[in-house]
Amino acid sequence: MKARVIVTLKNGVLDPQGQAIEGSLAGLGFAGVAGVRQGKVFDLEVSGTDEEAARSQIKEMCEKLLANTVIENYAIEISP
Repeated sequence: MKARVIVTLKNGVLDPQGQAIEGSLAGLGFAGVAGVRQGKVFDLEVSGTDEEAARSQIKEMCEKLLANTVIENYAIEISP
C-alpha cells in the first residue's frame, strides 16, 4: 500500500524559508500572496494489507525520524 506523510511547522514556529518564498513570489509579480509556510512530503510504499498496522508503523517512523515533533506536525494519508 502507498502512504504519504505531510510534515509542516507548528503554528507559532518561525518559517524563514516560507518568508523567503513569499518575498520571491512578490518579486516575481505574484501580488496578494501572504502567510507562506513550507513543509515536506514523503511518499512511502509499505508492504502488507492491514491499514491500521501500516498507520501505526508510519506513525513510529514519523516520531523517530521523519518529523521533529517538537516543532513540526505530520499527517498520514494511506491508499491501497
